[in-house]
Amino acid sequence: MVTAALYDATVAHVRRIEPPLSFAHRLHLWLVDVDDLPRLPRWLRPFARFDARDHFGPGPGTIRQKLDAWLAARGIDLAGGRVVMLASARVLGYVFNPITLYWCHRPDGEPACVVAEVHNTYRGRHAYLLFPDAEGRATAAKEFFVSPFQTGDGEYRMSVPEPDSLLAVSVVLHQAGSTPLAATLRGVRRAAGPGQVARMLLARPFVPQRVTALIRKHGAVLWLRRAPMAAVAPADRLGELGGCGGLDG
Repeated sequence: MVTAALYDATVAHVRRIEPPLSFAHRLHLWLVDVDDLPRLPRWLRPFARFDARDHFGPGPGTIRQKLDAWLAARGIDLAGGRVVMLASARVLGYVFNPITLYWCHRPDGEPACVVAEVHNTYRGRHAYLLFPDAEGRATAAKEFFVSPFQTGDGEYRMSVPEPDSLLAVSVVLHQAGSTPLAATLRGVRRAAGPGQVARMLLARPFVPQRVTALIRKHGAVLWLRRAPMAAVAPADRLGELGGCGGLDG
């Protein structure tokens, strides 16, 4: 596997409860080895940088060290096995990753687990520990506030096969026998040399900034359509109209 790659991708959300809403947007994502992050030319670094503060909280340590500590607290030791991360990079000092995926392996290369780290626009974060089956399917009880337009109960049913030439991730929220939300992420692998990175940045510019703006836009649309406020946002963030995150909307 190439150390780093880009995915020219489309993210799509379908809200299946009233008021319905669906959308699809183009973006690019990075697939990187957390022990061998891309080393880009100086002129590209402001547009594609990985910062450990953006993962598992602002404390000290590398991305790998933080992930290992989080796993150790749950009784998992990868013993140095490879970890591959799918995420957006910082662009001009800003990043927002609604969901970051980490495929964790044992030293012999066998899959150990997958970690799905979710962020919301209230600056909150939560990580789910997944043990997918051979087809990449896993479930997790919903444990984290993401959107004021979704209740706090339910179960996520995810498909998270490790990407190769194609990226195919899906998250479906199940609540009381219904599926109020389905999200998919589909992409095609591209090389990550300086020329290819520059072309992708021109074709899909300012991805983190655009993702945040679109989340606000879709939240505002739901509010204007009088979508019921099923959940209460954290008190200090109530002024953020339409705040949502990576799994709900």
